[in-house]
Amino acid sequence: MSPAESTGHTADGSKPRQGRIKCVVWDLDNTLWDGVLLEEGRVTARPEVVAEIKRLDDLGVLHSIASRNDHGAAMERLEAEGLAEYFLYPQINWNPKSGSIEAIAKSLNIGLDAIAFVDDQPFERAEVAHTLPSVLTVDVAELEQALRAPEFHPKFVTDESRLRRDMYRSAVLRDQLEQEYTGTDEEFLATLGMHFTIAPAERADLQRAEELTVRTNQLNSTGRTYSYEELDALRTSPDHLLLVAGLTDRYGTYGTIGLALAERGRPAWHLRMLLMSCRVLARGVGTVLLNHVMSLARDDGAVLRADFVETGRNRVMYVTYAFAGFREAERDGNRLVLESDLRQIQPPPDYLTVETR
Repeated sequence: MSPAESTGHTADGSKPRQGRIKCVVWDLDNTLWDGVLLEEGRVTARPEVVAEIKRLDDLGVLHSIASRNDHGAAMERLEAEGLAEYFLYPQINWNPKSGSIEAIAKSLNIGLDAIAFVDDQPFERAEVAHTLPSVLTVDVAELEQALRAPEFHPKFVTDESRLRRDMYRSAVLRDQLEQEYTGTDEEFLATLGMHFTIAPAERADLQRAEELTVRTNQLNSTGRTYSYEELDALRTSPDHLLLVAGLTDRYGTYGTIGLALAERGRPAWHLRMLLMSCRVLARGVGTVLLNHVMSLARDDGAVLRADFVETGRNRVMYVTYAFAGFREAERDGNRLVLESDLRQIQPPPDYLTVETR
């Protein structure tokens, strides 16, 4: 085991962060199962590995595969073991493991630093650590100890956490349907029957709200995380408005996918935080929550200012504000205050039903 593995750090030297691992990527031969499939013909999954896969799945941690193997034979074996349903976007081919992991991260729309890779071979772990230093590599011989680290355990396990794999599997189905669809993107989205809800946060929403601030990186306007206690205080503050957004369609729920925190005031409201789950990035709903806050501020006779902190990963949020008509009002290094006079607010897209409470 390398020094990076033994300390629980990634090869880039980043420190552990509770719950940061969103997906565990598994090798197959002599890792998930005993033996080499193509040499022995029949192999058996290791009970201790299966137990860890199911335990992490209950916590909302996803799973995938990066294995040098025959795809058909490997998937047939996983089906026989009753495990195939646990793995999203499995990469079973003869390519470098690092390339497979990059493909998985892209398909799941998560950062490489949210991935752990489990393999029995030092060479394979070293190749991944060298090429993708932010990926946490794990020796399967140290599996039980490694997977009990804080990075693998979210602070809260919500009902939504337990449904996360099903949500992603629904997303796989939508992606397949989209690829097969011959019309325009807007015409495809119209077939989904999407329903977007926006409501003031209630106490029951706060665990998921904190989880969103911790897990969302690309679509978080400030990169800041909020604790349950902080969110509860803001929820009940007369000077603040904490909103949660959800999305469903004919194929199921996306869960709670958005959070906005606005501070009411004169002559301006101040949007302290805006974030959206990466799961809805391709669904054309990224500006709906922002536009709702803009409408509320306009109806209150105010302009709207918004905090934005450049984190290196949230450029999409800056573009979202720019398209919504925000302009830079203040800058201090990577910290910006953007402002809109609210003269133009985009309506929701025609393919979306929006319900506000």
